[in-house]
Amino acid sequence: MSTRTYQVRTFGCQMNVHDSERLAGLLEDAGYAPAEADGVPDVVVLNTCAVRENADNKLYGNLGHLRPTKIANPGMQIAVGGCLAQKDRGDIVKKAPWVDVVFGTHNIGALPVLLERARHNAEAQVEILESLETFPSTLPARRDSAHSGWVSVSVGCNNTCTFCIVPSLRGKEKDRRPGDVLAEVQALVAEGVLEVTLLGQNVNSYGVEFGDRFAFGKLLRACGEIEGLERVRFTSPHPKDFTSDVIAAMAETPNVCHQLHMPLQSGSDRVLKAMRRSYRQARYLSIIDEVRAAMPDAAITTDIIVGFPGETEEDFEETLNVVRAAKFSSAFTFQYSKRPGTPAASLPDQLPKAVVQDRFDRLIAVQEEVSWAANKALVGKRVEVLVSTGEGRKDADTRRLSGRARDGRLVHFAPGDAGVRPGDVVETVITYGAPHHLVADGPLVSHRRTRAGDNHEEGVRPRTSGVGLGLPSFGPPSVTSQSSEPVGGCAVR
Repeated sequence: MSTRTYQVRTFGCQMNVHDSERLAGLLEDAGYAPAEADGVPDVVVLNTCAVRENADNKLYGNLGHLRPTKIANPGMQIAVGGCLAQKDRGDIVKKAPWVDVVFGTHNIGALPVLLERARHNAEAQVEILESLETFPSTLPARRDSAHSGWVSVSVGCNNTCTFCIVPSLRGKEKDRRPGDVLAEVQALVAEGVLEVTLLGQNVNSYGVEFGDRFAFGKLLRACGEIEGLERVRFTSPHPKDFTSDVIAAMAETPNVCHQLHMPLQSGSDRVLKAMRRSYRQARYLSIIDEVRAAMPDAAITTDIIVGFPGETEEDFEETLNVVRAAKFSSAFTFQYSKRPGTPAASLPDQLPKAVVQDRFDRLIAVQEEVSWAANKALVGKRVEVLVSTGEGRKDADTRRLSGRARDGRLVHFAPGDAGVRPGDVVETVITYGAPHHLVADGPLVSHRRTRAGDNHEEGVRPRTSGVGLGLPSFGPPSVTSQSSEPVGGCAVR
């Protein structure tokens, strides 16, 4: 009997990417193998998002395209998970009866069992839990990148932003113990990973469950003690919980990157109140000022929503004022879309599409002006780049490679004849600054071959077993760094 194959398609945020790595790990532990790029998988998993208005269209469009493939391959199974599955539940099977499995955000570990049950019973299996069954990080993972990994510090969110559906789909915040987080980071480093991103819906409220309001700063400092870990990033913080000790930890811990993603959403105090964002413009800008005082080279990015119900032209101008004052290196900009189940969906004064589009275009123009000025100022500067894959769409034509500088900026560079590989680290000098990226077309200053580069070249990706040790302490875990075995606690289930 041939090995069954799988493919995971991911939509949405970094948390979904993190969950997809767990789904891949679960399936491989259950005996599945990744499908070839040009092959027909035996199992297709759609890991969905519910935040944007077109999320439904994306899901049902993909399911529609998969239907004829499944008809031609009767043994094929289709599973739908993630936030939209948590929201729509059994409606997915009603709208697309060719779906075999629907599972939610709280029970991703059940996927292999549900697939087997659907095959045995010859009928769709829908299982949605109301609360988290097993913390995702206690599950095995097949990582996408040889050099960079996601590490979840928490799931869920305790905020009540009126535009956001995430708390109802991901639940209340649940924090991992520091020892669990650090054990997973160490496991990734033992596999050759150079960079980790600590992940949560609101990372700087981390510690609320075990009563330590300074836990996130301590966690950053503890990551600084892990030998071989070269870069630490985190996303996303909430301005209301951002504290000076986190800024100090960022500034004083050498491997913590001077990059901060700080969602603004709106620059208008009136709109922020309507959004239930418990900070105001002055508080937000004071955090930016404090970050820049401690780390003048920090690159700060943000999220902004345009066209929230009732937003006036004056409100929008306040947002533009903050964009100019904060000097964001880039911004993720969104047109407000009504999401059923959120308080904002029933607010009066929903704005016409034409007004929202006009403001959106103007915001992008201002942000590009700000980004371009900052990037031009970097011409002639030396930067360290961790080489990556898939970020330079024109790299083949320009004969460049791409990667991220320590501050998170995208750099396209000329490798020359150095034999540079994804996962290697190079130093180069910026020759051109564009609004969304930097270019370095001169000779490399240095090139360091890494174990991550070796692994990428050999097609090896990190596999980590679940980490769930329950350790309350800080400091690096007692793991033998020479071990090639993934560090694991209890891969529950």
